[in-house]
Amino acid sequence: MAKNHLIHETSPYLLQHAENPVDWYAWNDESLKKAKDENKPIFLSVGYSACHWCHVMAHESFENEEVAKFMNENFVNIKVDREERPDLDDIYQKVCQIATGQGGWPLSIFLTPDQKPFYVGTYFPVLDSYGRPGFGSITRQLAQAWKEKQKDIEKSADNFLSALQKAETVKIPSKLEKIILDEAAMNLFQLGDSAYGGFGSAPKFPNAANVSFLFRYAKLTGLSKFNEFALKTLNKMAKGGIFDQIGGGFHRYSTDAKWLAPHFEKMLYDNALIPVNYAEAYQITQDPFYLEVLHKTLGFVLREMTSKEGGFYSAYDADSEGVEGKFYVWKKSEIKEILGDDAEIFCLYYDVTDGGNWEGNSILCNNINISAVAFHFGMPEEKIKEILVRCSEKLLNVRSKRVPPGLDDKILTSWNALMITAFAKGYRVTGEAKYLNAAKNCVSFIETKLLDDTKLLRTYKNNVAKIDGYLEDYSYFANALLDVFEIEPEAKYLNLAVKLGHHLVDHFWDSESSSFFMTSDDHEKLIIRPKSNYDLSLPSGNSVSCFVMLRLYHLTQEEKFLKIATQIMESQAQIAAENPFGFGYLLNTIYTFMQHPIEITIINSENSEICNFLYSKFLPESIMVSINNKSQLENLSTFPFFAGKSYNDKTSVFVCKNFTCSLPLETISDIKSNL
Repeated sequence: MAKNHLIHETSPYLLQHAENPVDWYAWNDESLKKAKDENKPIFLSVGYSACHWCHVMAHESFENEEVAKFMNENFVNIKVDREERPDLDDIYQKVCQIATGQGGWPLSIFLTPDQKPFYVGTYFPVLDSYGRPGFGSITRQLAQAWKEKQKDIEKSADNFLSALQKAETVKIPSKLEKIILDEAAMNLFQLGDSAYGGFGSAPKFPNAANVSFLFRYAKLTGLSKFNEFALKTLNKMAKGGIFDQIGGGFHRYSTDAKWLAPHFEKMLYDNALIPVNYAEAYQITQDPFYLEVLHKTLGFVLREMTSKEGGFYSAYDADSEGVEGKFYVWKKSEIKEILGDDAEIFCLYYDVTDGGNWEGNSILCNNINISAVAFHFGMPEEKIKEILVRCSEKLLNVRSKRVPPGLDDKILTSWNALMITAFAKGYRVTGEAKYLNAAKNCVSFIETKLLDDTKLLRTYKNNVAKIDGYLEDYSYFANALLDVFEIEPEAKYLNLAVKLGHHLVDHFWDSESSSFFMTSDDHEKLIIRPKSNYDLSLPSGNSVSCFVMLRLYHLTQEEKFLKIATQIMESQAQIAAENPFGFGYLLNTIYTFMQHPIEITIINSENSEICNFLYSKFLPESIMVSINNKSQLENLSTFPFFAGKSYNDKTSVFVCKNFTCSLPLETISDIKSNL
């Protein structure tokens, strides 16, 4: 089969299209120059490897010889992996939102040779159907219009561009007062589904930052209903089909309100963001159930998403053997055959029935308490637990021999940084050394493969690192470094985080609108320099940068960091209060700022009782550093946070808030009264 220009790429998504009859190019100087030289419009197709409808459109249109022939004659066809190029995706998704009121993938955009959009949509069937124009007829009409009415098309493209520029400059300054958090919490609470947890109706996404915000608001106000709702959400998710009951890890979202039937792809970022919620839930409740979910999820990432070099892969597809979810679902007859006498207990607990709960198969989920199962079978609960664990291991073993879903094994700096944070938080609440090691190994991996002095690269595969880092790569990684630093305070982690903080300010900051650009000042010039302020399935680089600046200020006392954090919060607090669903991470940062971070330094972490007391407490507004040996403290003495603190042979704790510090505290009761 003929190969097109994508054959030289590293992205698994682009490589999936390298044998299409469409003469695809990647987004690069060559393809953009070709469009200008030949005065041809660009057809830009944006997707990602785990995207179901991307595969459908590729099969219907891009593998169709006739459609491909017409595309090749009339357009320069460019394919983009949105995970590699979030800047292009952001710009043209916004155009799609402006034009059609919605976005999504695959994103299908027709551009003038100078990259201005003139026709946009998402999935198009190959032929006209369901009242949607077919891709074949759209390409014919647009090719003809370009030949006959080029001036009109360029004019409409300019209108798109000015609408896009207007949309980029939203700023409503407001004071940072408690009423912002009150309004945000009430608005978010109203979106909540009181029956099944989560926000809105189907489809339901696991909005990690919003759950964290409810935990913080409950702590601030003492109103237990916010905690109860957040915990209900986590319980329902962990017992639903969105959670892989035997393999661990979360699928991308639930297609129904009950969290039963997921869209089956597994994204690294979800499995990095969600465990942090369960760690916090454990700190709040001390219920080991939440630790179990955390262990299963981090265990899945260690087992199936970790590269030999210490980085983490991006995603697993939803489909295997061309069928969505096939890898994950079961028939009752199959389970009986594998589990024998234990099958009835397993099937009752995990809702496996003869007819199934989804398309004739069973998605494992749990709607019944262990105590009810124990009562039904007249056995002790402990015995039932043992049987369930044993059964799960057997089924996981059988499942691992099935044809697995496709793996997108590129390694993205920003998503890896989120995973470092998850492993650091996981270590805090469990003390499991393997989690801290995974976090540190990934830091080393990024330092050696994706960092050159203070310049980060975005993506790595087959020993090739490329594409300049975006705001999210820098901010997430700086944040992850601080998370590892708090547990293992080697000066190198803090020094690098500070360097990256300065790099962010020097190359991404926009002082006119008090927010960060998505791309650095030396990034390739696109039709606009995009900004992304919304915390949706991923926290925005802007919100995370704000949090990083706040943390860096407390560690270094550099006023510049505080000033920038404050400007971001003030410029967006009002919008966040009105639309909390899209600003969860920023609201958590505003909460931390308004609570005045408590600075906790544990000197000599030998007394595990004191350390575990602090680690297992829910202190979301704290910066807590545990100094393990004398040389760590000496190497940090130049940082104001550690100034004047001396190393003792006995574990002692300093608690500082509102610019005053306690004396060294040596008992849990003294520490309690100072918190």
